[in-house]
Amino acid sequence: MALTVSKTPTGSEYKVKDISQAVFGRLEIELAEVEMPGLMSCRSEFGPFQPFKGARITGSLHMTIQTAVLIETLTALGAQVRWCSCNIFSTQDHAAATIALDSAAVFAWKGETLEEYWWCTGKALDWGPGGGPDLMVDNGGDATLLIHEGVKAEEEYEKSGKLPDVNGCENGEYRIVLRIIKDGLLVDPTRYRRTKERLVGVSEETTTGVKRLYQMQANGSLLFLLLMSMTLPLRRSLITCMDVNTHYLMVSREPPMSLLLARSLLSVDMEMLARVVLLLSSELVLV
Repeated sequence: MALTVSKTPTGSEYKVKDISQAVFGRLEIELAEVEMPGLMSCRSEFGPFQPFKGARITGSLHMTIQTAVLIETLTALGAQVRWCSCNIFSTQDHAAATIALDSAAVFAWKGETLEEYWWCTGKALDWGPGGGPDLMVDNGGDATLLIHEGVKAEEEYEKSGKLPDVNGCENGEYRIVLRIIKDGLLVDPTRYRRTKERLVGVSEETTTGVKRLYQMQANGSLLFLLLMSMTLPLRRSLITCMDVNTHYLMVSREPPMSLLLARSLLSVDMEMLARVVLLLSSELVLV
């Protein structure tokens, strides 16, 4: 597939397999909304207050129908969103098409090659000259890795003029990452550092990803906050199956971290944000 960006009639960027699948995707999203009452309650109760107005959110998470409900909840609460999938096979193309047409910038399709996958990740992080996102929803740590490797390469390039050694890398996938960073350096040698400066923090889902971020946090190499660890044991046993995506942004079993996110991003009514956390926490049931 040619790696070119398309635009909707409203000017939103996207790259999906087939934008004509958006009609079918909307029908499926409407079904999923019935099964995700926590997110829908957030829209109705807090939508008028726009608690995420002005916030930029990048997601690297399976682009499915359920994720589509999450994305449209974020936009309903005022956020701007750019999204890619965290897995080359997990995207539901009709979900990606609907979100691309109606709600957010999406770069995802089922069956991506590794080169296409990393291109999509880069596009989800690309917010233009004004820096990157305020928050990342990451699953697997790839968006986090791209920023860290990009910052490292930019600093080396500024100091010595040395570009990443793509050909000298033995790992095939890592060569792709270095090639993307190298090509970007020649166009915009400060992109990833601007992204780092704006980014408040990341939520991470995978066990290995969280462990790695904790290690980086401990040795001082993590460039931004680990706002939420989604591998808490309670998440594995005390969440509603269909409302799992609620937790990616709005709630964890560490409410102070959720409030830290809100305080860091925006000047919002902290009492209202506490009510959001409590509302979503009420979705927890034994399963």
